[in-house]
Amino acid sequence: MTESGFSFMSLPERPASYAATLGPTLIIIPHPDDESLGCGGLLALLRQAGEPVHTVLVSDGTMSHPNSRKFPAAARQALREAELREALAILGVATSDTLLMRLPDGAVPTTARAGFAEAVGRLRAHLEQTKPATLLVPWRRDPHPDHRATSQIAAAALRTLAVPPRVLEYVVWAWERAAPDDLPRPEEAQGWRLNIESVLARKQQAIAAHRSQLTNLIDDDPTGFQLSDHMLAHFAQPFEVYFDSWPA
Repeated sequence: MTESGFSFMSLPERPASYAATLGPTLIIIPHPDDESLGCGGLLALLRQAGEPVHTVLVSDGTMSHPNSRKFPAAARQALREAELREALAILGVATSDTLLMRLPDGAVPTTARAGFAEAVGRLRAHLEQTKPATLLVPWRRDPHPDHRATSQIAAAALRTLAVPPRVLEYVVWAWERAAPDDLPRPEEAQGWRLNIESVLARKQQAIAAHRSQLTNLIDDDPTGFQLSDHMLAHFAQPFEVYFDSWPA
């Protein structure tokens, strides 16, 4: 329970079978690993139900270890994209049509910044091509600047579509860092939890594929990022949180 009275645990739970009602789905991923952390269970359930899943990776993922010499920026990008492909394969998701936007990690453009309109156009074209019934996008105030920027790009692209898909917003950093104002207000979205117990082990395997974010694989940058055990514990729960919404 937060200071605002909001509690993820109090949200109603929907059964795993609910995933099959979402139809063809596209997930927008700010960084490699967000797909597994935030939506790994749902992606696995969608594929079990035979629903196609399309993917968009927004950032180049290079800023987790910016001072590494063993893994310069191009090598970090290649490594993290390979980890994403491995994780998605574990979840049963094909990556042959993944859109790699390769926007700067840590500086994904927001509405007023250079590159925003181009990013919106690229995403809109991909949405028009794939025509998902459901779009998975980071919660609009997830407390990471790239997640918020990703939400803004998605919202702008959706406003241009004649028939926009259903939008489900997922949380990553809100588990750990959300201030009361970051969390949904009742009029913004309807929250619920999806039971993913039957595919939780597969989700954990997908998370583990992101070795650069979990281990000392990149060992020459003392400022490098690693997911903490405390953070990972949120994603070992047998449910995932989603907010039904339209772009704001």
